[in-house]
Amino acid sequence: MEEEKSSAGNPTSAERRPLAESKTSSKIFWVILSVILFSAVVGISVVVILSFAHRTTKPVLQIVRLTFQNHPGSQTNHSAFVDKSRNTVTYHVTLPSNHTTMVLFDSKNGYVCYKPADQNACYLRKMDDWDLENLQMSFNLSEHRFNQLLLQNNQTKYYREFLGILPGRQADAGSVGEAIGALCEQTSIYWVRKGDGPVKKRLIYLCIDICFPSNVCLSVCFYYLPD
Repeated sequence: MEEEKSSAGNPTSAERRPLAESKTSSKIFWVILSVILFSAVVGISVVVILSFAHRTTKPVLQIVRLTFQNHPGSQTNHSAFVDKSRNTVTYHVTLPSNHTTMVLFDSKNGYVCYKPADQNACYLRKMDDWDLENLQMSFNLSEHRFNQLLLQNNQTKYYREFLGILPGRQADAGSVGEAIGALCEQTSIYWVRKGDGPVKKRLIYLCIDICFPSNVCLSVCFYYLPD
């Protein structure tokens, strides 16, 4: 009788084994579930951070369009493309003949680059304080979303600037910055410098008229310096 009572009161090892295995399986299940949830949270966080970083680094491109009367019966259109991610302003000067000249102001690298219409060449010079002032004004206009500005003849000041092309002085496209390198891709880039004008009996090579938001129009004329 005592043996029967002892057997009835104490479960055998065979009876305890399923209970232990059940507890072990439950622990493994919760551990796996915790790992899966943790991985999901980390993955979602990474996606959100990358998405936010992509949106914040996306180039901000705003446009300011400038028009002015060049001379009676003729109109020249100017469009200024402001790229704040590169700190550049690119002026597109479209003549009545539909030929477009581009002038790029790159404050990040400190250059002004001219690409005349129908010319397989670019002309490069260093920026000065006046260039920086006009560049900042273009940035301010883009922030205020002024899409169109009319420059009238009776309010506009006209200037002429002479740039001498330095013979044999070409710039390396890889060292002038990304924006100018893209503008003048597969094109020769020549250094120029400001001067008082071409020497006597030396003809002007070409001129580019560009207007700025400050009601100033500039006729930039190029000529070859003496060898």
